[in-house]
Amino acid sequence: MKKLFAEFFGTYWLVFGGCGSAIFAAGYPELGIGFAGVALAFGLTVLTMAYAVGHISGGHFNPAVSFGLWAGGRFPAKDLIPYIIAQCIGAIAAAGTLYTIASGKAGFVIDNTKAGAFASNGFGAFSPDGYSLPSAFIAEFVLTLFFLLIILGATDKFANTPFCGIVIGLALTLIHLISIPITNTSVNPARSLSQALFTLGEPLSQVWLFWVAPILGAVVAGFIYKTLLQKNEQE
Repeated sequence: MKKLFAEFFGTYWLVFGGCGSAIFAAGYPELGIGFAGVALAFGLTVLTMAYAVGHISGGHFNPAVSFGLWAGGRFPAKDLIPYIIAQCIGAIAAAGTLYTIASGKAGFVIDNTKAGAFASNGFGAFSPDGYSLPSAFIAEFVLTLFFLLIILGATDKFANTPFCGIVIGLALTLIHLISIPITNTSVNPARSLSQALFTLGEPLSQVWLFWVAPILGAVVAGFIYKTLLQKNEQE
């Protein structure tokens, strides 16, 4: 249970900090943090929780990461469903907290006809810069693939593991710097689901892509690392 609570709190913090920065601070008149600030916020959430609870659960905070670590031989299949449930509950709880806070401002309403509403992900008309479904799928697949390669490499027993949290946090920052204009950046199915549930409309109908593409990318990365990159004891 401690592992599941760690995943709950870690994913909660990722969604609250990352999506919260997009909702409250990104477009604040003249002083807003913009895309770069949101990207850094997502990276910092992972970095901070990796050191806070990573030693308890492994610090996944993302269903795609759990699938990728399973494919890479680092995580047992029997724990996949419990981890994913804990991650999704944490993400939805964070989205609920964000909604409650945002509702305290007069005139607040989620306009689910606009791209990026309530930090939701999307493609086509719901992509921040109008990127198509194939473009969004490729971006989410490739970025999650490399995210998992970085995670698997940084946490390898032969790596300099004390700094792996920093490396992974910076990797997520870079991923957001690249892809916020494309999909508003997911690479995390739980994060996408939580915001879509409160946005509803087309963003919710598009959430399937932000489960399929990241998980496929993560699984491919796991097999690539295990078969092509992982160092053996004899080497």
